[in-house]
Amino acid sequence: MKNNTKKKFESPASLDSISATEKALTLNGFLPETVATGAEALARIKELIPKEVSVMNGSSRTLEEIGFIDYLTNGEHGWNNLHAGILAEKDPAKQMELRKYSVISDFYLGSVHALAETGELVIASASGSQFPHLAFTSPNLILVVGTQKIVPTIADAHKRIAEYVFPLEDERIKNMGYPGSLIGKEIILHKERPMMGRKVHVILVNQKLGF
Repeated sequence: MKNNTKKKFESPASLDSISATEKALTLNGFLPETVATGAEALARIKELIPKEVSVMNGSSRTLEEIGFIDYLTNGEHGWNNLHAGILAEKDPAKQMELRKYSVISDFYLGSVHALAETGELVIASASGSQFPHLAFTSPNLILVVGTQKIVPTIADAHKRIAEYVFPLEDERIKNMGYPGSLIGKEIILHKERPMMGRKVHVILVNQKLGF
């Protein structure tokens, strides 16, 4: 990866850019807020999710880096951790049923790979397993996004994924001993209609998190 590409897509967004992005997200029906650190983002997540609800999460370096995965694993939160239940089930048929059930989790948490200043969230995936939650089935989404992922337009968002995110993810997968990754599918969250009753929280973190 060229150094100028890394610099372009790793640089933190300016305050003006963050402000413009928040305004656009709000106009598009999302619920944005900005915090300074990953620790503050984790504290905000704890405030947003009540006890005794079901929680599902996607694979996310961002969630790992802010300490959410460790907190979720320790079991002291009072939530129904659907991901843990899936991993604990050894019977393939039962595990598949749990995966199907997880699609209607009360809360789904993840991140995005690029966020346009015009208020669109772009996520790439090899399998697309997280897309049902993002598009429709989970009534509450919490997306934690480092501000280095903010780019001017949707076209820039696709470039960020192709030129920056994918090479890093491909390298990570190969280092784990697998053949590599691929961009199988992409989803763009353009707008959220109020009549749907869903809440899509976008927590912008003013530091570099994830790819």
